[in-house]
Amino acid sequence: MSHGDSRKKILSAATRLFQLQGYYGTGLNQIIKESGAPKGSLYYHFPEGKEQLAIEAVNQMNEYVRLKITESLEKCSDPAEGIQSFLKELSCQFTCPENIEGLPVGLLAAETSLKSEFLRHACDQAYETWENAFAEKLQQSGFCENKAKEISTVINSMIEGGIILSITRKDSKPLLHIANLIPKLLKT
Repeated sequence: MSHGDSRKKILSAATRLFQLQGYYGTGLNQIIKESGAPKGSLYYHFPEGKEQLAIEAVNQMNEYVRLKITESLEKCSDPAEGIQSFLKELSCQFTCPENIEGLPVGLLAAETSLKSEFLRHACDQAYETWENAFAEKLQQSGFCENKAKEISTVINSMIEGGIILSITRKDSKPLLHIANLIPKLLKT
C-alpha cells in the first residue's frame, strides 16, 4: 500500500465511521482496522491526531455533498425540482444505513461544536457551502439575495432534521416528505 493509498483509506474509513458513530464513538484503532492501513500511517498522515482527521473528513464530506447538490440543481431549471432531486437521491441511502455515504455533518457538529472550535468551524463552513449552493440557484430563478439565503437555511435545517429522523427510523420517508413540501416552501 502506497503512502497516498493508506492516507485515502484512513480518511475514507474515518469519514464513514464518524458519520455512523460520531466523533466520540469512533476510535483510532477502529479506523486503522477498518482502513487496513499500517498503524503508524495514521499519525504520519494526520500528525495532529483524531481532530485533524475529523476536520479533513468534514472537508471531504463538504465537497462531496456540494457536488451532489450542484449536480441535482444543474439538472433542473426549476429550483424546487432540483432540490427534490437531491433529496430523493439522498433518501435512497436509508434502506441500509450501514452503507451510508455522503451524509451531511450533523452528528459531528452536534457532538463537537462546544468542545472543538476547529471542528465547529469546519462543520459551519460545510453548512454555509451547501446553503450557498441552494441560495445561488434560488437567486438565478428570481429570489432576492436575502430571501434566497433565508430559504436556503431553512432547507438545510430541514435536510439535517430529515437525516436524523431517517437514520433513527431506518426509513427514507422523512426526507421524501421534505422533498414533497419543497414546492410549497418556494412559492413566492
